[in-house]
Amino acid sequence: MLNTLERGELMQVAPIASGVVNNLQSHRALYVALLMHDIAKGRGGDHSEIGADLALAEGPVLGLTAEETETVSWLVLHHLLLSHTAFKRDIDDPKTILDLAEVIQSPERLRLLLVLTVADMRAVSGKVWNGWKATLLRELYARVAEVLAGGLSTTERDMRVQRAKEAAALLLHDWPAEAREQFLSLGYAGYWLGFDPETHARHARMICDAEARKAPLTVETQPLPARAVTEVTVYAADHAGLFSQIAGALAVAGGSIVDARIHTLTNGMALDTFWIQDAAGGAFDAPHRLARLFVLIEQALTGHIKLAAEIRKASKAVLGRRVRAIHVPPRVVIDNHASNTYTVLEVNGRDRPGLLHDVTAAISDQGLQIGSAHVSTYGVRAVDVFYVKDVFGLKVENERKLQQLREALLASLGSPDDAASPVPAPKRRRTMDIA
Repeated sequence: MLNTLERGELMQVAPIASGVVNNLQSHRALYVALLMHDIAKGRGGDHSEIGADLALAEGPVLGLTAEETETVSWLVLHHLLLSHTAFKRDIDDPKTILDLAEVIQSPERLRLLLVLTVADMRAVSGKVWNGWKATLLRELYARVAEVLAGGLSTTERDMRVQRAKEAAALLLHDWPAEAREQFLSLGYAGYWLGFDPETHARHARMICDAEARKAPLTVETQPLPARAVTEVTVYAADHAGLFSQIAGALAVAGGSIVDARIHTLTNGMALDTFWIQDAAGGAFDAPHRLARLFVLIEQALTGHIKLAAEIRKASKAVLGRRVRAIHVPPRVVIDNHASNTYTVLEVNGRDRPGLLHDVTAAISDQGLQIGSAHVSTYGVRAVDVFYVKDVFGLKVENERKLQQLREALLASLGSPDDAASPVPAPKRRRTMDIA
């Protein structure tokens, strides 16, 4: 795969890696790192750490210089860093980017890590690499590169928000000044930093139209074939369990959620965006399926559909007996260090229709607000990461509460066939957005 990148044959699917690969200063180190990155699997312990130690010992034997040996060891140690961060962490959170930049430290190491990550992922399986994951990696690379070039200090956050608003205002230049200013006052910082100006302008038109029609629910869909996803934007009154209800409706419709961004606006309305794929891993774009999607979301939000029962039906239809027999041990990791303001939950289990609905319902039932969700699937294993706060807007640090949360999440990872009753309805409000 590295050879293929160097020959420029992956320019369409991996343009950034293809652009930097021939300008690297450490080609020999990169090749050896690719050779050794998984060499310690099966030896017990963290294969990245063990492999890094092996690289220090074997580098000189292979004829590498001390500098090359150190580079190989560092790459082996951190070969999962970019992919894990892109797919499991909130890359709109400045701390995520700054923590990553602190580990990487140099533009050359960032370039090496990107090329290694792309080559590694594409070599594993065609299903591991897709357009959406490529987009996330590109965005992460660009943001870390900006920090390493001296930008994106935390004190510049307000300036970046202001620039985003100004860019959106330019695209709305034909609007009355009052209407334009009203839209610019709706979003918190996380919203302005989470989308490009064109998307902000599209949201503005959608919100303006919804308010003019006094529509209780607006759903917009936009297939993005280049990213192999369809973007689903929902504008509705915020209420407890909204995220879980929408996720359930998307599951019943046959959509697989690959990412989501959740925003509550200053007017109390929710503007939630989901990126979904069909069962084949492509854009969810058939017109009749998109029409049914709107109906299902409306039915879910009005209570006219029993989500738990419909999800069980969808699960049986999609998962064959062999797939259902595959056991993926459920795992819940709670991290209070990855973010300054959120408790980060990493939930691992066997993927199935409605899993995100069940997990988020359990989170909301524990009285927690979901700030953002990051969804990845590796074969039959789902790895979902959530940034959450308690009802007071604080991290969850009480040990008893953390244990209850862990048990609730583990229970939600079970098969819907095992559930004696539907997941309890959430009782509390969710997030007010990442500030």
